[in-house]
Amino acid sequence: MSPEVRPVILSGGSGTRLWPLSRPLRPKQLLPIGGAGTMLQETLARAQHPMFGDPVIIAGEEHRSLIEEQVEAMGAAAAAIILEPQGRNTAPAIALAAYCSDPAADEILLVMPSDHVIRDPQEFRDRVAAALPAAEAGALVTFGIEPTRPETGYGYIEAGDAVEGTPAVRKVKRFVEKPDLATAQAFCASGSHFWNAGIFLFRSSAFLDQLRKFAPEIDAHCKAAIAGKSVDGPFVRPAAEPFLSCPAISVDYAVLERTDRACVVPVAMRWSDVGSWDALWDIAAKDERGNAIHGKVIAIDADGCLLRGEDGITVAALGVENLVVVATRDAVLVVPRDRAQDTKLLVEKLEELGRTKT
Repeated sequence: MSPEVRPVILSGGSGTRLWPLSRPLRPKQLLPIGGAGTMLQETLARAQHPMFGDPVIIAGEEHRSLIEEQVEAMGAAAAAIILEPQGRNTAPAIALAAYCSDPAADEILLVMPSDHVIRDPQEFRDRVAAALPAAEAGALVTFGIEPTRPETGYGYIEAGDAVEGTPAVRKVKRFVEKPDLATAQAFCASGSHFWNAGIFLFRSSAFLDQLRKFAPEIDAHCKAAIAGKSVDGPFVRPAAEPFLSCPAISVDYAVLERTDRACVVPVAMRWSDVGSWDALWDIAAKDERGNAIHGKVIAIDADGCLLRGEDGITVAALGVENLVVVATRDAVLVVPRDRAQDTKLLVEKLEELGRTKT
């Protein structure tokens, strides 16, 4: 029997690139964007398997009720819902989960974002199973998405030789920042470079050991925050003062890029981080003219558009190409699809004007 794996679901993002649908009090992971359920619920569904135990969810206090409702609607149970006093990026969040786990069990943690789409969940589970022997032996395993295009918006992982005895697992040579187009084209053709999806598998003890080595300040603050925690049913509230003193840094920078225990498992599971409206268009079902349509929409002579009417609002588009049009009860977004990543600039401007809505 495989050891039980504890899913750790990171649900603290704000999803500003999917404004106006994604808002601070209802960000994209709590919305039904990628499937029938919300993105959090789709993530929970992938972890409903005998290999996995009940999940730990890490989120902010402002999303407590929504998360509880969505977990209950799934008929699921959370081992814990850790409520951060404030988001401090992924390294502190994962440290909280590791310190909340049972040290006697030395649990294997499967860390995954709550706002990604995976169209082939069985392939995902198969790759997790293939990675388990390496994680049991103390490796810090990440999952690299086999690239389907020369993407400049993602970080990459360069893989080295296979780990002895586990041919599906390869040593990490290096992590690479978002490349220019020519470099991305070379990466895509290399067979040894993979998109960094931010999904990890490791023993809690192995992670904490490397965290103490490379980011001792994070380790100390998170250990103190959990030592001073309060518990209310499934909700775990770390002590605010030590946690807020913690540096805000990603787990890649804090640990994965420094350790010699990093490994990668290549995976083709039809993945998307849904990081922009253009990314959603890319994975969405489309009509014969390449339009991704949701809600009340009338489209005449429109090509390659994402058209979305929310809250009963009708979107009517005539003679347009490659646009994103999203209408909600209080805002309308119109942007060329190739500028969809820049939606965050509009959110920043609205914040300056004091016109952001919850």
